[in-house]
Amino acid sequence: MLQVARLAPRVLGESSDLVRAFASSRFLTAGGAVDRAGCVDLYYTIFALALRDALGISGEPPGLRAWLEGFGPGDGLDFIHLGALARCRAAAGMQAGSGLLLARIGEFRTPDGGFHETRGAKHGHAYGCFVALGAYQDAGEEMPEPLRMVQCLKLLETPDGAWGNVRGMRAGTVPATAAAVTLLHELGLPLAESPAAWLLSRQHESGGWLAAPGAPVPDLLSTATALHALACMDRALDGSRRERCLDFVDSLWSAEGGFHGHWADDDLDAEYTFYGLLALGHLA
Repeated sequence: MLQVARLAPRVLGESSDLVRAFASSRFLTAGGAVDRAGCVDLYYTIFALALRDALGISGEPPGLRAWLEGFGPGDGLDFIHLGALARCRAAAGMQAGSGLLLARIGEFRTPDGGFHETRGAKHGHAYGCFVALGAYQDAGEEMPEPLRMVQCLKLLETPDGAWGNVRGMRAGTVPATAAAVTLLHELGLPLAESPAAWLLSRQHESGGWLAAPGAPVPDLLSTATALHALACMDRALDGSRRERCLDFVDSLWSAEGGFHGHWADDDLDAEYTFYGLLALGHLA
């Protein structure tokens, strides 16, 4: 995903400097990056660091390592923030203590081989599997029994040829399908044609993607992850689809240097701005 996001400046052109300034503004002297409320948060720090990487910003934010060291092996963090700590530590080149961090993430594994953000859950979620595999990759370790996670994903398939985030869904969602496709691709497993056809059929007339049928507007997260999943399956958008998608992404751009998540979103943050770069990278 980072490799693709690094292509975004080809589309941004001179506006790349605005995004660099926005990325730099996300960091406080405490070492981490801020969320939408202006509070330092591990999760948003993932994306602020990814923005710096994608835009070629050299150096390290002041105080970052000391701030990350303060979390130790992640005592007291929930599953999502444990995954965020693994990602941030990898971005900062901090591998010491990864074993203890992965052991905590392993506590969220479910009996069906997947991962869930709640300890003791019986069934895994697509998003939980995505976070977990990323954490193992960030720590430079192989996930134990990866085929058990594939079995969990099999149970999340929906009748329409996609995936849902939880078992029993009658229709797939774009984020869950993108997560499942990306995971299977990362594990080197073959993918059927049906997910690509399903994703292409879900492109909104605006050029973006709705998260699920009935969603009020398309959003940038769903659009960027759909593009990434299609790329995993070697399915590029044709000319008209690509142009409409570019127009959609452009409609969420702000001259402040960031991207809005959707048309009704008044705020800017590092997460959606990274998804903006990911989408532009694929469209480049």
